[in-house]
Amino acid sequence: MTQTAIPYLFMRGGTSRGPYLNRADLPDDLAILAEVLMAIVGAGHPLNIDGIGGGAAVTTKVAMLSRSADNWADIDYFFAQVSVEDRIVDFKPTCGNILSGVGPAAIEMGLVKAGDGDTNINILATNTGARVCANVQTPNCQVSYEGTTQIDGVPGTSAPVALQFMETVGGATGALLPTGNLIDTIDGIEVTCMDVAMPMVIARAAEFGLTGYESAAELDENSDFFARMEAVRLKAGALMGMGDVTKSVTPKFGLLAPATAGGTIATRYFMPWKTHPTMAVTGAQCLASCVLTPGTVAQGLTAIPNEVPANITLEHASGTIDVLVDYAHNDAGFQITSAGLTRTARKLAAGEVFIPSSIWSGRNAEKG
Repeated sequence: MTQTAIPYLFMRGGTSRGPYLNRADLPDDLAILAEVLMAIVGAGHPLNIDGIGGGAAVTTKVAMLSRSADNWADIDYFFAQVSVEDRIVDFKPTCGNILSGVGPAAIEMGLVKAGDGDTNINILATNTGARVCANVQTPNCQVSYEGTTQIDGVPGTSAPVALQFMETVGGATGALLPTGNLIDTIDGIEVTCMDVAMPMVIARAAEFGLTGYESAAELDENSDFFARMEAVRLKAGALMGMGDVTKSVTPKFGLLAPATAGGTIATRYFMPWKTHPTMAVTGAQCLASCVLTPGTVAQGLTAIPNEVPANITLEHASGTIDVLVDYAHNDAGFQITSAGLTRTARKLAAGEVFIPSSIWSGRNAEKG
């Protein structure tokens, strides 16, 4: 046999897409696993022509699921970001858009039993320790993918998947403000380094001579901006206690500007070496938290809402995304309690994906 077959679901989760795999069908060793995932995606070619990736960072993501041993969680969600052109797999971050499909995929895989009407699934994102409750529509105990919910960046409408993120602060660095400062100045650029759902470096677009309303394509063509941004990101990563982040997609980078389309604030999000065409779910939580935290780089760009929880509407390159943030001001200072978003997901294909057996010959061969 020259190829190894691996069962998979191919799903869109939010504004991302990729294979959803059962962790039990994959190698335990992370170095071998990385080779397997690169083969599945076709990493190393701009079109991912020898795999099922889509030639963009939002289409080279992988979700790996298993039943959880955690007392709270039903499912462990292990995420991998596979590079498009480089042969790199990053296991450090998580992805909230792909997480949108974890609940439906867990039911489809038989890892969770569906209820009649809707099903709540507690998910542990093992990369970061984030805890998320997903509500999935399951009429007649079957996952429904049809509905009237629309999210910017995805055509048409689908059934909603409601996500409630708990314990989102400090998952990667241990602190809301990993540097201990509301604002740091790096290479003459004022930034807020924040860790809510995703560690991020956030700056005002004007600091880079940008409006903050540029399209994703316009930003991707601006090589001078990307060079300056990456230099700031690398230094910020060290200040945040994350070490050398040269080959890591975290911390991510975000830009802020005053809103122009009725939202709370205008944003652009970077993955980090390309502009996100829409907005990451995890990044949205961090950017919304930055807006709510007094004294960050967001101050002066928008009025801080007074209501609790607060609905923050982020304008992004393809539309808007709403984040409902529960927070508190008390003797301990400013605290983020939880964040909720509504996304959609759809099963696109199911079956087996094949990789060369020279990379990995399968579980049976490992046991033998």
